[in-house]
Amino acid sequence: MSFFLIITAVVTLFAAVIAMSLRNLVHCALMLAVSFSGVAAIYLQLNAEFVGFTEILVYVGAVAILIVMAILLTRSGETPDKTVLTSGWPAGVAVTAMVFVILGWAILNSSVLPVPPETVPHATVKNIGDILMTKYVLPLEIIALMLTAAMIGAVIIAYKEEVKSPGDRSEGAQVKPAYSNKPAPVPVAAHELEKEGAL
Repeated sequence: MSFFLIITAVVTLFAAVIAMSLRNLVHCALMLAVSFSGVAAIYLQLNAEFVGFTEILVYVGAVAILIVMAILLTRSGETPDKTVLTSGWPAGVAVTAMVFVILGWAILNSSVLPVPPETVPHATVKNIGDILMTKYVLPLEIIALMLTAAMIGAVIIAYKEEVKSPGDRSEGAQVKPAYSNKPAPVPVAAHELEKEGAL
């Protein structure tokens, strides 16, 4: 294990923890993008070029940007007054660590693990791209349509009507009629007022 791989893993984990602990949603989304970038760098160091480039294109270039746009559209970037951590977060951390240990032990001691082949096939990005554009072009187009529909649905859900200004009439306000059946008051002359005062 190289030193650069260890540094990348530490930065990725640190960014993920910061993304969960910050109170500002915009900052959380940016740190999540940093964590996605670290995962992509780890894939590239493990000679998984296609998965690494997919991580950059899909998660860093699409999912993270979509999250930021959804936060900006819903105007949810304000810092909340309450803390993001509840009082039971130590129990949650303990349960997560216990589940991780149990799953790791079960996977390592499983008897159905596949036997590694003698010669590992080398799949390049060019070969995978050729297969996707020829043999699996229909599933690729269906996935693209599903992602487009999901993005449009997220924008529609995040759409918010403009807040009316205080001078605008509210829906429950009563509208005064333009005319009235009551006769208008007759103006009284000044000398008549003087007479009434003298009487």
